[in-house]
Formats: sequence, C-alpha cells, structure tokens
Amino acid sequence: MTVRSAWLLPTGQTREDTRLAGSTLLTPNGELTARQGVVPGGLQLTGVSAMRCTVGAGRAVVQGSAQQGPYLVAVSEPETLTIEDGDPAYARIDRIVLDVEDHAHDGSGATRALVRIIKGQASATPQEPALPASALPLYNVSVRAGASAGNGGIDWATAVGNKRYATAALGGIVPSGGFDGLYTGQYRDNGSRLERWNGTAWTEYPPVPVWRGYTPVWTTSSGANTPSYGNALVEAKYVQHGPTVHLNFRIHFGATTAFGGGGTGDNWRFSLPVQAAGLTHGIGFAELGGTTNSRLAARIRITTPSHFELEISSGRVDATAVGNTGLVDSLSPYTWASGYYLVGSATYEAAA
Repeated sequence: MTVRSAWLLPTGQTREDTRLAGSTLLTPNGELTARQGVVPGGLQLTGVSAMRCTVGAGRAVVQGSAQQGPYLVAVSEPETLTIEDGDPAYARIDRIVLDVEDHAHDGSGATRALVRIIKGQASATPQEPALPASALPLYNVSVRAGASAGNGGIDWATAVGNKRYATAALGGIVPSGGFDGLYTGQYRDNGSRLERWNGTAWTEYPPVPVWRGYTPVWTTSSGANTPSYGNALVEAKYVQHGPTVHLNFRIHFGATTAFGGGGTGDNWRFSLPVQAAGLTHGIGFAELGGTTNSRLAARIRITTPSHFELEISSGRVDATAVGNTGLVDSLSPYTWASGYYLVGSATYEAAA
C-alpha cells in the first residue's frame, strides 16, 4: 500500500506502517523523513575506568531510508562499553553510536537497537570510521598509541568528542545549528539566539532592529514659503523596535540652502520616519548652532503625527539675547545662513 496508517486496520499493520505514520509527530527534514537526533539531555557518556565508560539513559530518533521510516529508541539503563587497547604505534578514533539493525531492510541478520563501538583504523593521521546506514553518532573517542588499562588508559576528560545533536517533536524548537529548515515558520535555537526559517534562510527571531537612513522632508507649518536643503549636508537615521522609534539627525546648511521666507511664526517642520502615536511636547533635544558661541538648545516636539518641530529652550552660550523665541523658523532664534546647523536625537512612540 502507498497510503499507510497506524492503528486503523484490524489486522496486517506493518512495522513500516507504524513508523511512517507515527513520524507525523516528529520534526521533518523531508517528505517522508524526520530529523534524527537525541532528545536533549540524554545519552550522557561517563568514564568509569581506564578503558571503560557508560552511556546513560536517554531517547533518540534514528532515521532509516524514506521507506523504512524513523526508529524511536529508548535506552532505559546505562550501557557499559569497553574500548579496545590502543595500537602500539599509532592512534585511532573510535565512534560510539546508537545503531539500528533491521534485517528486513539491511540484511544484517539481526533486528535490534544497540549502543556500540565502531573501531577506527590506527594511523599516523587517524580518521573517523564510516557509519552504518542506520546509525546515529554519539561520541568520538581518541585512542592514543599504546593506551591500555595498565598504561594510562583513556583520558575521558580530553579524549571524548561529543557528536550528539538534538531533535524535537513537530513544532518544537531544536537546540542545534548547522541544518536548513524544511518549512517556513520552523524555529531553532542555535546556542546563542532563536532563529526562524523564512523559506530560504534562518533569520534572527524576533528580528533584530537595524538602523535605516532617511531624509526628513523640510516644510513649514503654513505649507508656503517652502525651504530647501540645496547643498546642505543631511544625515538622518532611525531604528524601530516594536512601538519605540529612535531618531538621530544632523543637518549642516550650505551655500545654496533656501531657508524659506515666511518669517516668524511660519515654523519649520521635518517629517518623522515613522508616524507617531500622537502629539507630544517633548521627545528629545537638538543643538542649534552658527558661530561657535551662538549655540543653544531646542526641544523636539511632535506637532502632527507625521512631523516634528523645534522649540527654542535655552539661551545662547555666549549670553547674547535671543531675538526671536518659540518654534524655530527662518528668523528664529536668528537669521539662518550657510554654515549653521541642527543636530538632534529623539525617541517616540510609533502609531499602532
């Protein structure tokens, strides 16, 4: 049959039926295959003597071929393993694996699951031995030349390489990196952050906000006498994290900058990068400057959901009287000219 089910037929349910139908509850990595691996926390290795170790209790998924389905394996008691003595001249690498033998598919003559050692080849440049088709790697053990119970044995603290990798149930967050996702919306924990598969790549989740550049649109409160930057230096950027927007800007006016001719009361307006939740009297401060000693401070106000204006909020550092106060315009706090500047930072709430 090509349509398989578990616990439906009154008779004749095969082991393949059970494995394939049951794999719907596992993390997929193909149309009929599941991500094999160890259920986190299990199958811990402990050295118990010079050449012996145990692999503790735990659970794992071992994926056979697509038509075999995944094998669900539980090690209910620690398994004791003995490493063979080292070669007199060369080191080797042994692999400890969780192996599934299924005669119906591999012709092995056995039908069982076991934790076992695959002995490597002693060599001047030792390599990992190959794995059987249905074996899940657990650990590598470096066996030095001449290692034996009477000659120092295995240094379990330094000779063991952990080769386990994790798996989880369908929809679970796999605590591992180094694999592609299968479906959009799949999650993994790469060890330092949560990631989401977007269909082509893993991306940080939640997305990390990034600073973006923008050019504030410069207008006036009347909409007339529109100023223009000309050859001014305009640098502005913002970042949005949830409902919070941070904004920095720097504007150095140039020789061809037009400041607008509306006079006092036709206030300068600058567009916000993201629409604000509402009007507010203070979201930050700016420095206004011309000559070295003409600097003063302004409060940044949101006067429409899409714009901010600058309200003069201090005297000049040289104590010269400010001729025009209130909101900044072409004549306030002074007559603007080439070389003057605005520098500010603000934080505000974005519209929902």
